[in-house]
Amino acid sequence: MLPMPGPLQRLNDLVTTGRLEPDPAQIVVARALDELSRRLERWRPGNNLLTRLRANGTAAPAGLYIHGGIGGGKTMLMDLFFEGVRFSPRRRLHFHEFMAEVHDLIAAARAAVDGDPIPSVARRIAREARLLCFDELHVTDIADAMILGRLFKGMFESQVVVVCTSNVPPSELYRNGLNRQLFLPFLDLIGERMTVLELAAAKDFRLAKLAGRDLYFTPLGATADYRIREVFERLTGQAKGAALELPVRSRKLLIPEAAMGVARFHFSDLCEKPLGAADYLHIAHAFHTVLIEGVPRLTPARRNEARRLINLVDTLYDNRVCLVVSADAEPHELYPTGDGARLFERTASRLIEMRSAAYLASRLDRLPPSAGPLATGAVMPAAGARTARR
Repeated sequence: MLPMPGPLQRLNDLVTTGRLEPDPAQIVVARALDELSRRLERWRPGNNLLTRLRANGTAAPAGLYIHGGIGGGKTMLMDLFFEGVRFSPRRRLHFHEFMAEVHDLIAAARAAVDGDPIPSVARRIAREARLLCFDELHVTDIADAMILGRLFKGMFESQVVVVCTSNVPPSELYRNGLNRQLFLPFLDLIGERMTVLELAAAKDFRLAKLAGRDLYFTPLGATADYRIREVFERLTGQAKGAALELPVRSRKLLIPEAAMGVARFHFSDLCEKPLGAADYLHIAHAFHTVLIEGVPRLTPARRNEARRLINLVDTLYDNRVCLVVSADAEPHELYPTGDGARLFERTASRLIEMRSAAYLASRLDRLPPSAGPLATGAVMPAAGARTARR
């Protein structure tokens, strides 16, 4: 079997072919991910105390905590690392989805375990994945903050390697949170078990690729279809993305095309199916840019589809997700008459704002809201490769 190219080589290939602009900060992070990938391929986790004391199972490699501003390439680099590393079992998911799963596991363990259920939960997590990759590590929920130190202590003792991205350095996590002193042991663990790297990208590459360009295409037709494809390729360096499955509670939401933190949908995928706020929130947490094709003119006969579009746009707007749309009419003409027309006015206004330079340049003044108990699981391709056991 030929060795899989590491994240550094794959990043260099993308730069060489002109699909990405060179950035020294990304090279630094890619080099660290490359080294971790090689260490993981050589490492053999011990299953008991004796094997852990032997040379082959002495210690797990240090994980990585990668922080930096939005649009610097953190998601792209995590993609290159996770898709290429030859190590199993491994898993990748949004941090808030992970914590929602943890709370479910703790609730179930309380019925079966005397005393503190967190150590048994940590061991179960380790059995399912020795490499955990988290997108967007943020802590805003006191319930999460109070268990993270004990949970990660148990995970590290069970030889779990953690790689995560965040918009803030560890010292800023749960800043000014209630009872923050009880959260500090978690920060100590990050310092002991993970290498902290800042991705100080020269610019916001997502903004650079979208700024000054049309993000709303009308009317529908061949030209709009071409422009949407053009935007997707400009953002991802790929003509076509891979299908993904996004677990939401006990279901799986199909993402028809995704790559490099960008998701591409047809209107029917999102608004003609019985989806709700939980689905849209998971999409907003999983992708920094969403493309929606084929938005039709809406009428009272399509009030359910209109309501879903309203909820979808609100969720993407609140989470500052970049939105690119092809539609049959300008926003204020999409739902011109009928009982829902007045309700749609705010959505039309937001669709206009979301294609502005000011919206693209905006940054969240607050951390993303916790996903709470909405869902469990990992983002992975339909073929099952992203939560991999090779």
